[in-house]
Amino acid sequence: MAQVKVFYDQTGNTLTVWFGNPKDEYVCEETGEEVILMKSKTGQVIGFEKLNFSSAKSGHLQVAFETQQAA
Repeated sequence: MAQVKVFYDQTGNTLTVWFGNPKDEYVCEETGEEVILMKSKTGQVIGFEKLNFSSAKSGHLQVAFETQQAA
Protein backbone atom coordinates (compact mmCIF):
# COMPACT_ATOMS: atom_id res chain seq x y z
CA MET A 1 0.00 0.00 0.00
CA ALA A 2 1.28 3.47 -0.88
CA GLN A 3 1.88 5.99 1.87
CA VAL A 4 1.56 9.75 1.82
CA LYS A 5 3.38 11.72 4.52
CA VAL A 6 2.28 15.27 5.28
CA PHE A 7 4.31 17.66 7.45
CA TYR A 8 3.18 21.15 8.41
CA ASP A 9 5.77 23.49 9.89
CA GLN A 10 3.78 26.25 11.57
CA THR A 11 6.91 28.27 12.42
CA GLY A 12 8.34 28.14 8.90
CA ASN A 13 4.92 28.25 7.20
CA THR A 14 5.70 25.28 4.96
CA LEU A 15 3.66 22.26 3.98
CA THR A 16 5.68 19.25 2.84
CA VAL A 17 4.05 16.23 1.19
CA TRP A 18 5.91 13.02 0.39
CA PHE A 19 4.41 10.27 -1.76
CA GLY A 20 7.78 8.60 -2.25
CA ASN A 21 10.64 7.77 0.09
CA PRO A 22 12.26 11.00 1.38
CA LYS A 23 15.61 9.19 1.46
CA ASP A 24 15.42 8.92 -2.35
CA GLU A 25 15.55 12.72 -2.74
CA TYR A 26 18.29 13.60 -5.20
CA VAL A 27 17.45 17.08 -6.47
CA CYS A 28 14.95 19.87 -5.78
CA GLU A 29 13.38 22.12 -8.39
CA GLU A 30 11.57 25.37 -7.65
CA THR A 31 8.52 25.95 -9.83
CA GLY A 32 8.43 29.72 -9.37
CA GLU A 33 5.03 29.55 -7.64
CA GLU A 34 6.41 29.00 -4.13
CA VAL A 35 6.38 25.25 -4.70
CA ILE A 36 9.49 23.09 -4.59
CA LEU A 37 9.46 19.66 -6.21
CA MET A 38 11.62 16.95 -4.70
CA LYS A 39 12.83 14.42 -7.26
CA SER A 40 14.57 11.06 -7.24
CA LYS A 41 17.74 10.26 -9.17
CA THR A 42 15.57 9.16 -12.13
CA GLY A 43 13.70 12.50 -12.17
CA GLN A 44 10.49 11.15 -10.68
CA VAL A 45 8.68 13.62 -8.40
CA ILE A 46 8.49 12.03 -4.95
CA GLY A 47 7.26 15.03 -2.99
CA PHE A 48 6.66 18.75 -2.89
CA GLU A 49 6.93 21.64 -0.47
CA LYS A 50 4.60 24.64 -0.47
CA LEU A 51 6.30 27.76 0.87
CA ASN A 52 4.40 30.50 2.73
CA PHE A 53 1.62 28.07 3.61
CA SER A 54 -0.56 28.94 6.56
CA SER A 55 -3.49 26.97 7.90
CA ALA A 56 -6.34 28.22 10.01
CA LYS A 57 -5.35 30.34 12.99
CA SER A 58 -6.02 27.37 15.25
CA GLY A 59 -2.85 25.74 13.95
CA HIS A 60 -4.71 22.56 13.04
CA LEU A 61 -4.43 21.11 9.58
CA GLN A 62 -7.09 18.75 8.26
CA VAL A 63 -6.10 16.41 5.45
CA ALA A 64 -8.54 14.42 3.34
CA PHE A 65 -7.65 11.73 0.82
CA GLU A 66 -9.61 10.38 -2.08
CA THR A 67 -8.54 7.37 -4.10
CA GLN A 68 -9.58 6.25 -7.55
CA GLN A 69 -9.09 2.97 -9.29
CA ALA A 70 -6.98 3.11 -12.43
CA ALA A 71 -8.90 2.48 -15.62
